[in-house]
Parts: sequence; C-alpha cells; structure tokens
Amino acid sequence: MRVKVCGMTQLDQVKKLEEMGVDLAGFIFYPKSPRYVAKHLSGEQLKKAKVRLGKVGVFVHATYEEVMKCVDDYGLDMVQLHGDETPRFCEQLANYVTVIKVFRFAENDPVEWIMKPYEDSCDMFLFDTLGVGYGGTGKKFNWDMLKTVPMDKLFYLSGGIEPEDADKLKEFEHGPWAKKLFAADINSRFEISPGVKDLKKVEKFVKELKQ
Repeated sequence: MRVKVCGMTQLDQVKKLEEMGVDLAGFIFYPKSPRYVAKHLSGEQLKKAKVRLGKVGVFVHATYEEVMKCVDDYGLDMVQLHGDETPRFCEQLANYVTVIKVFRFAENDPVEWIMKPYEDSCDMFLFDTLGVGYGGTGKKFNWDMLKTVPMDKLFYLSGGIEPEDADKLKEFEHGPWAKKLFAADINSRFEISPGVKDLKKVEKFVKELKQ
C-alpha cells in the first residue's frame, strides 16, 4: 500500500519522506488552512529540490486558473479537490492533471449515490469524515462504509489515521472491497504542530505498513 503524507510545509521534511519510502506528499493551497503551503514554501524551491515522490496539491473552491497556476508553479502531479466542485469542473482539470475528488461522509450517507456523478470525471477518490468547514477533520473515518460499495475507481483512505493503525489498514487491504485501494493518507495524527511532522512516527508507520 502506498502512503501519502499531507499538509507538508517544510522542504527538508519532504526530502526525508522520500528517503523513508513515502510515495506521495500533499501540499495544501487553501489560504484558511494552518498548513497553507505558500506561506512556507515557494514553487521554485520545491522544483529545485527535484524530489521524486508524487506531489499532490490540495484545493478548496479554487478557480480553474488558480489550480492550474499552482500545478505549473509547484510541478504538481495530482490535484485533490476538497470543496463542492462539480463533475464538469473536475473533468476540465482532468484533461491536464490527475484529479482526486474528496468525499466526506457522515455515518449514514448513501456512499454509492454521492460518488456516482463523479465516476467519469475524476481519476481517483478520497474518503474522509464529514466535519465543520473544509479540509481534513482528524476524525476517524468508518472504513466499513466502503465494504458494501462496488468500487471501480482507485481510492485513498483518509480520516484520522493514527500511528497505531498500520495493522488495521493491512487487514482492510486484504478484503475484496479494497482491490482499488491506492494509498493511505495521513496528516494531523503524525504532527508536532500544524505542517510540521513527527518523522519518527511517520517512519515507523511506513515500515509497519509496507512489511
């Protein structure tokens, strides 16, 4: 299983993630986020570093022009859409960059019905917990909600994943419902402060998950 570490703000930490076998790094381009990357890291700095791990830009209600400018400036490989973006908007972006659409579910939401309009317009899905406002909540997502849903799209598991969850993730990965599971997405439970990761926790988690 791949690992994505989201909310990165420190270039030296991004380089260390690559060394420890992390597959993707997430950079948040939502100005209201405490992990807003543009306050800490320029596109030129990230491009000069020439990191090989996948670079994912996280957006909330950004315009097409704003997203594409960040894709170009920061050399992003994927964009992750956390707002109320329409299928048409996703499709426009998907002509140029890999698009991950985020769905944030409450306990009894009709998962399949909510996803359906986006099946033909996005490349991947990401599942998180519904909370107040936009972006990750840090609250645990009920993975069991996905076990009865036909899944034809690569997807990320997110939502309050903790350092102790590696074995649970591996167990979930081996079920028939996880054939399209692409990566685990971790963030706030692996931090010292917003945007600053506890790299020891990340490294231990990655080793356990990939054993």
